[in-house]
Amino acid sequence: MENVCIEMENIEVTFLDRVVLTIPQLSVHQFDRIGIVGKNGAGKSTLLKLMDGQLKPDKGRVKRFIDFAYFDQLTRSQETEVDYELKGKLAIPETDIGNFSGGEQTRLKLAQLFSNYHEGLLIDEPTTHLDDEGIRFFIDELTYYYGALILVSHDRYVLDKLVTKIWEVANGIVTEYTGNYSDYAAQKELQKKQQQDLHEKYVKEKSRLTKAAEEKMKKAEKITQANGHMSKKETKAKANKMFMTKSKDTSQKAVQRAAKAIEQRVEQLEVVEAPREDKRIRFQQSSALQLHNKFPIMADRLTLKVGENTLLDTSSFQFPLGKTIAITGKNGSGKTTLLRYILLRGKEITISPKAVFGIYEQMDYQFTKEETVLEYMKERSDYDESKIRSVLHSMSFTGNDLKKDVRNLSGGEAVRLVLCQLFLGRYNILILDEPTNFLDVFCIEALERFIKAYEGTILLVSHDRSFLDKVADYIYVISDKKLVLSS
Repeated sequence: MENVCIEMENIEVTFLDRVVLTIPQLSVHQFDRIGIVGKNGAGKSTLLKLMDGQLKPDKGRVKRFIDFAYFDQLTRSQETEVDYELKGKLAIPETDIGNFSGGEQTRLKLAQLFSNYHEGLLIDEPTTHLDDEGIRFFIDELTYYYGALILVSHDRYVLDKLVTKIWEVANGIVTEYTGNYSDYAAQKELQKKQQQDLHEKYVKEKSRLTKAAEEKMKKAEKITQANGHMSKKETKAKANKMFMTKSKDTSQKAVQRAAKAIEQRVEQLEVVEAPREDKRIRFQQSSALQLHNKFPIMADRLTLKVGENTLLDTSSFQFPLGKTIAITGKNGSGKTTLLRYILLRGKEITISPKAVFGIYEQMDYQFTKEETVLEYMKERSDYDESKIRSVLHSMSFTGNDLKKDVRNLSGGEAVRLVLCQLFLGRYNILILDEPTNFLDVFCIEALERFIKAYEGTILLVSHDRSFLDKVADYIYVISDKKLVLSS
């Protein structure tokens, strides 16, 4: 039997008097490979820090029986020894850490993590700044890892490749599912179908009982009316036969009692709500924004340089109207530079004169004007309020979130709001640079629905393979200073 590595019992973690995690009992075993998923702010990183000992629970106890290494995106790399071979594999530059890009920082921290063996690994969002090669390296290093792996990730491809259990964190509760992310998604879909079946049975039974109660009450009313419409002669006759009147009264009361009994059964039925369905969304473009060029973005023998460094050498391309075009390639290959050059309408680039660009870049979004989330959206969109609310809801803005001052939004909330505004805004071409970074899995799936429902043209950069498989009509790769259409 596999040894227990971590044991959590009767755990309660609170933040500002709000319970963020409640765990009656949860264990990690010697060769567990666990992926943790949940919405942003659900408590995934809190759970990881709890297991690492960085965070103490308000109630309960956490027992660790082995040594764990901990990785997250936020802490900066330290000057420590790194395996020379790993340093080469990850193309880590020989320069001061202060000069490292986000991707280079991540690669250095991974090299430090994998330079020594650890019995357990606690890893928080490791692939955010990694390109395809970096992600492949990460998967290869952990495929045959001999120890306990607990991984928080929004990358479904990585979760499918590396984990055999999913811990879903929702409403402060951790629920365990067997299998990788695809297995988890299938189980969630089955649960949804089962809930829909139970809901339909509940509605059918409630309708049947309600109808039966109404029929009983109508019958009781008919008996009352029959008593009230007797002639004088009949009344006199009845007066002489009191037992018959009592019999009628008894019959009427019996029917009413039966009706009330049925109504009580309706009240006692266990209510089964219908599963929440995401409303089908369409982003229809006004005639004023519609483009008619078959290829709204084109380049003829484009050469793109940064200083003395040539990124693209005489590349030509035509991006078709109304399609989603993805650009991939190694970190530093020129993806973001190409997007910016297109936006600048640089030489050798031909852009439709009616093009209106909406832009999402990897940056910290700061809002300066005092306005609520809903006000911000209504000011920048021509869609009606119900559509705006529906889109915001898909990106996890619900209830009081709509009343939040945009200046007080967290980084993740700001990213989600900007994405909502782009799809609801007055644009016909969207430029999205790594839009899935800092989104949870559920918001990534909402973004996929947005893209499929969008009538305009989308040009995006991403390393998220599952995301690209679902949304891209065409995938281009920057390789050997050329932009090549992937087969």
